Amino acid sequence: MIHRRSLTRRAALGLLGGSAAAAGGALALGSGPLAGSPATAHSLKASVIDHALRDGQTTAGMMSFAPDGPPPVLRLHRGEESLIDVTNGLDEPTTVHWHGLRIANSQDGVPYLTQWPIMQGETLRYAFSPPDAGTFWYHPHCNTLEQMGRGMTGILIVEDDEDAGFDQDLVLNLRDFRLGPDGQFINMFRARQAARGGTQGTVMTANWREEPTYDLPAGSLLRLRLVVTDVTRVYRISLTGTDARLIALDSHPTPASYQPEEIVLGAGQRADLAVRMPGTEGETVVVNTLVAGRPVALARLRATGQDAGRRLEELRPLASNPVAEPVLADAEIIPFVFGWGPGDRPASSICGTLGYTFWSINRTPWPGDLPDAPGAIARLEMGRSYIFRLQNETRYNHPIHLHGLTFRLLSSNKRKLPPLLTDTAMLQANETMDIALVADNPGDWAFHCHVIEHQKTGLAGYIRVT
Repeated sequence: MIHRRSLTRRAALGLLGGSAAAAGGALALGSGPLAGSPATAHSLKASVIDHALRDGQTTAGMMSFAPDGPPPVLRLHRGEESLIDVTNGLDEPTTVHWHGLRIANSQDGVPYLTQWPIMQGETLRYAFSPPDAGTFWYHPHCNTLEQMGRGMTGILIVEDDEDAGFDQDLVLNLRDFRLGPDGQFINMFRARQAARGGTQGTVMTANWREEPTYDLPAGSLLRLRLVVTDVTRVYRISLTGTDARLIALDSHPTPASYQPEEIVLGAGQRADLAVRMPGTEGETVVVNTLVAGRPVALARLRATGQDAGRRLEELRPLASNPVAEPVLADAEIIPFVFGWGPGDRPASSICGTLGYTFWSINRTPWPGDLPDAPGAIARLEMGRSYIFRLQNETRYNHPIHLHGLTFRLLSSNKRKLPPLLTDTAMLQANETMDIALVADNPGDWAFHCHVIEHQKTGLAGYIRVT
């Protein structure tokens, strides 16, 4: 039995407050903040919508947290309480996970591990105070491949305490959709690909648009937030036509000296760039990724108006987030092997199953989202330092995501790693990587590959911190 901390259906509905629970979980929902609330407040409704992803073609059966397009960008404030009411307008259960946020375990959005699923027609209030500033995102953790694959991936920004000096702030939600020639959805995955690197999408989008163009003041300073909400794809990002600087990765500031030629982002990862727009009207910055070794434009940034004359050197550094530093000399080493599964069929779950078990952690595949889950794959003592030794025994990439905790990259048997803070380790083929963390957030924390087909076919588990 997992330790559920009284996560009954009654307790889950109780998080809504007495009046809402008495009304069957229904709340009046709008697009703006909730009236009269003392905290930053938002409301989201999971909905099935039809939307024109391509000119002349409307894709039916998309899913969103908005009634007519991509999920909204939520903006919160570091250290301030945020209330987010989520109503389930789907014909199936859902939850919401706040990817990268170090918040209370009860608010993490993992079915049965931290909460009861939000059933059809119900509303659940999430309440938390984000301790870190940066670029995050949110998505379901129930029926994950289908719901994310159809569009339920939104961006969450926790504002910095002090302005770094940018003129503009632009978010690009990068993701594929699996559409056929008629613009309608095709199967979300192929079993053969799920047992390999994952099934690629067919239509690449930024903010649900193919190669959009954004007009921005010439010579201005732009904070460009790139968020990979894709279920599979690895992005290899580069910019042409401008001066740009990497300033944060996975919500945490990066050293000024760390400026890779291309930025490699696996599913779930984020990068913040400081971009100086060209000084001449009409000049364009192209945001590219590599596909089969060739650059493909994801979005274009076009300069407009007179040159504002800004320089990247005018920007102030981002403040570090309050992440505890592990004491490596006292750290216990815990090995994790990411490899093949035994091939058993997974158990049935209201949160969906793909019908296959291809993957495992330490030879134990995750059986699915069930009320009675297996035990934790590691047990950590609150306040202690640990080194996780991540061994990928396969020839496929695995972006390994840890909920609720932040870790520092240490070393690899294949490459030199920058000492960055992150919540997602991009584990390359046959790579062994050491990461270090302080177990400073109690609870049961999901630990899984963010290639969703891998997660849903066994490459998942959880860490218990007590």
